[in-house]
Amino acid sequence: MDPTFKPPDDGNEVESDGSGSNGEDSHEEIEVEGAASASVPQQAPVPLSHDWCSKSGDKWSSNPVAPSITPNPIPMPGVTRHAQSRIQEVEDAFLYFLSEEILNKIAGYTNLEGCRRYQNWHPTDTVEIKALVGVQLLAGVFRSRGESSQSLWSGPNNRAIFSAVMSLKRFQQLLGALRFDDREDRVSRLRGALAGDPDKFAPIREIWEMWVPRLAFGFNPGERVCVDEQLVAIRGRCSFRQYMPSKPAKYGLKMWVLCDVETSYALYIQPYLGKASPSARPEKEQGKRVVLDLVAGLPRGHTVTTDNFFTRALGKELLSHGILLLGTLRQHKPEIPMELKKIRPQNSSLFGFNDMATVVSYIPKKGKNIFLLSTKHRDGATALTPPYKPAIITDYNKSKGAVDTLDQLVGTYTSRRKSNRWPMAVWGNILDISAYNALVLWLGIDPRWGQGKLHRRRLFLEQLGTALVREQIARRSRVPRAPNSSALVLSTQEAASRPSKARCYMCPVKKRLRCSNQCNICKSTTCMEHSVRVCCTCIDNLPQI
Repeated sequence: MDPTFKPPDDGNEVESDGSGSNGEDSHEEIEVEGAASASVPQQAPVPLSHDWCSKSGDKWSSNPVAPSITPNPIPMPGVTRHAQSRIQEVEDAFLYFLSEEILNKIAGYTNLEGCRRYQNWHPTDTVEIKALVGVQLLAGVFRSRGESSQSLWSGPNNRAIFSAVMSLKRFQQLLGALRFDDREDRVSRLRGALAGDPDKFAPIREIWEMWVPRLAFGFNPGERVCVDEQLVAIRGRCSFRQYMPSKPAKYGLKMWVLCDVETSYALYIQPYLGKASPSARPEKEQGKRVVLDLVAGLPRGHTVTTDNFFTRALGKELLSHGILLLGTLRQHKPEIPMELKKIRPQNSSLFGFNDMATVVSYIPKKGKNIFLLSTKHRDGATALTPPYKPAIITDYNKSKGAVDTLDQLVGTYTSRRKSNRWPMAVWGNILDISAYNALVLWLGIDPRWGQGKLHRRRLFLEQLGTALVREQIARRSRVPRAPNSSALVLSTQEAASRPSKARCYMCPVKKRLRCSNQCNICKSTTCMEHSVRVCCTCIDNLPQI
């Protein structure tokens, strides 16, 4: 699936009761049928004799006010030079996130656990860990998350590549011993010297902190980014597991995610670990703190879209960092002046302005009143035709669903295996997001790859999984019994024994293809276009090389 794919809007609207609240973590949808593409400034309302004042003390005017801050231009969106210089193949795009250092750490911790669990443990290495990841990705391509491992190896729906990579027993051993830290010294790792509380995320913290910064290194987001929550499904025991009835999985680990709107590329992720201790007080202004943490590395000039959980008291703080805000507000928030809450005709809009932000109240139908705040929009533009939707709402609807789109895409071909260990759920999410981000990087480097195919994400995952397991297949000493698997092993090992392919040094950089032809004199790799064919008679007359 194309990473620019956006799920169709379902036409739902925000329900607004007397309190204006839709739950702490609700994601609002403000689509109204019949929206027009053109917009003009709305006719100014009847001017008031004085400015509006909200309960929080904010001053608002019914007339537009000139902005106090001019937004900065953003860097060129797309793949960074750092990533372009390190990505030559599909496999490189994925391993850009799961680096050799990360794989070495996982292999070391897995060997420690394997020696404790199994008497006949054979040490693993980065090649086998990559093969394990490749098997998980291929199982996701075949939609086999709920399928037993035994059926993948020997059932009616088995695939030859699984048996060719490793035996079922070895696969189960690796999954059972797979660890991301040393549990013997886990208790000694504390969250902070002052707090002294054990880190709830300690079983995977080291790998997580090595992986997350690499997301932003590879991609410059466009002007619009989105902050929302993601639920990683898990039913096992976990002290910070959340219940979110609005999500399909209901139970899981909550992740705060920052995404690029155009591609749904994940830029930064932060886990929600709940309260530090049962006796601790709930965190105040948590939404504000989360957004500030996620956008800390963004350059100036971007626009962040949020839902009503994050928006309050955030606009001024983001403007100080040169970042604009677009988000929904709950009706009872003290920033909203009372004049915007009064009953008005259907499809009417009322705007409030100050030098920092614009707030709009829109009535889509009787009994509903929705509020949005924007530090980007500085006028009262609305659509020309019914339902006369404000431009602020139109822009919000275009950028609100980036994280939901990412969640849908990674869930389609997820590599997560059924497990009651929450670190394995986080690990599966790391693989899924890395694979999707790798596709975005690869299409940014080679836009013509898979062009015209509607299932190129599936093709990318198949090619990626095959590339990750190829080295493990080539070094297998025991050939599996299954005819298809043994044929695959033998053909892979035969191909590995041939001269390795490289890129033609005479072709332009963007058109270089991998080939195995070499010049007999200088030993440089050349393609067929830059090679010369010589017949047997002429080659005998050539001087001895």
